[in-house]
Amino acid sequence: MNNRLLRFLEAENISQSQFADSIGVARASISHILSGRNKPGFDFIESTARHYPSLNIEWLITGNGRMYKDGSARLFDSQSDIELFPTEENGFSPTDNQQFDSRIQAQIACSRRISRITVFFEDGTFEEFK
Repeated sequence: MNNRLLRFLEAENISQSQFADSIGVARASISHILSGRNKPGFDFIESTARHYPSLNIEWLITGNGRMYKDGSARLFDSQSDIELFPTEENGFSPTDNQQFDSRIQAQIACSRRISRITVFFEDGTFEEFK
């Protein structure tokens, strides 16, 4: 599980300290779990699931399935959430192109910039793009 937790932290682009603070555990706990010294307990798993609802907890615990419940990382916060590949199934029609383009431009214009993209493959390998 320690390798999967490390992959999740990399995917979320957060440090061990940030993760520990977000789920309310001691920072040393994360270090001990990642090193294999300690195994995570129920409270750790429960808090992680509560604070990272898109994370597939089954994947974290067993390695089965994908890292995220919907198969992909959340790239935008809830206030500016954008479908990366909109389809008619999720309410997008071809006439929405202008509105969609303006939403993308608004996201690009914000001060947050992508610094790294990590792609995880089903065989357990990954590539980083900076």
